[in-house]
Amino acid sequence: MFSKSRINEPGPAKAGDSDKSKAAEAPVSKPTMDFTPSAPKGKVAASVLSADLTVVGNLRTTGDIQVEGTVEGDIRAHLLTVGETATIRGEIVADDIVVNGRVIGRVRGLKVRLTSTARVEGDIIHKTIAIESGAHFEGSVQRQDDPLSTTGGIKKMPASGADKA
Repeated sequence: MFSKSRINEPGPAKAGDSDKSKAAEAPVSKPTMDFTPSAPKGKVAASVLSADLTVVGNLRTTGDIQVEGTVEGDIRAHLLTVGETATIRGEIVADDIVVNGRVIGRVRGLKVRLTSTARVEGDIIHKTIAIESGAHFEGSVQRQDDPLSTTGGIKKMPASGADKA
């Protein structure tokens, strides 16, 4: 009945359709997709976990994280901001840590700041620390030059072949 070649061909021209057919034949430019990030190169916006989000598992990034919801697991980041509505159950490790909400677990950071709304139940290992008046803290505080090391500041030497049994 119809052939494929005829389906896409224009129909016969009618009187007065000359202007319409010219407009239909005009080349159509394709829209360009611009995926340029809004932040300048080298600086990526922080990942935000909203107040209605619950994450069960560990989070790891070389960037920044702002937590407003609940995380049941460990977090490792460059800059970690614990929002006032946030609860974290696990260890947090970051270069810079700002706690406005609740952390139940160990905190390890080069710079740690507990604001007046912070509630921390766990040990803090830091290079520098600031605790605002009104912050609630239960645990111990320990200063280390390298609080981010996983060995707790003690460098382990690899086992040599002579040590193996």
